[in-house]
Amino acid sequence: MSFLNASTSFTRYRIIDPVPASLWPELVPLLRRNRFTDIDDLPEERSAGWTAFDDILDTDFAKEPVETGHYARFSLRLDTRRVPAGVIKKHLALALKEEEERNREAGRRFIGRERKKELREQVLLKLKMRFLPVPAEFQVVWNTATSIVYFASTRQQMLDLFEELFIRTFNLHITSLAPFELASSLSGDAARLEELESTSFGAGT
Repeated sequence: MSFLNASTSFTRYRIIDPVPASLWPELVPLLRRNRFTDIDDLPEERSAGWTAFDDILDTDFAKEPVETGHYARFSLRLDTRRVPAGVIKKHLALALKEEEERNREAGRRFIGRERKKELREQVLLKLKMRFLPVPAEFQVVWNTATSIVYFASTRQQMLDLFEELFIRTFNLHITSLAPFELASSLSGDAARLEELESTSFGAGT
């Protein structure tokens, strides 16, 4: 998802740990250390890592600066390779049929459990190389003055991946800002917010 779209969904985070001044000169090297790795020619099912904000092909962060004013901008790219279940079922059936024919010629009656497992792994490996992974981009905007980070997704699976990669990259812990935490940070008075009662605006009240 992109912050450059007319509308987007995003999750707001706050950095819990103090951000050392020594981090900023190392920002790009840290991103490169956890950059995205292409799996088009590999049998991997998934690959995730950082890319440039405006170009998911730029994993060197060479075309544009990561920092603009007091903001840092980059993207999380996730490539996922999915082989349809129906395709797997079909090709596994073909592989088992061929194995049964070979067994009959060799005088064997059945296919053992381990051999079936081996055939399935061979079929999956062959099919994975025939299906290209689908790329997805989730942009990140980091306000370096307030330690607030905006991540362009609300899916829990993506949030878990982002949090894990962010901590691994920068050694900084983050927490998502739910509406209550956000209101507390804006008002500076969490105790008073806890005393407030909800108001019903329904008819007849």
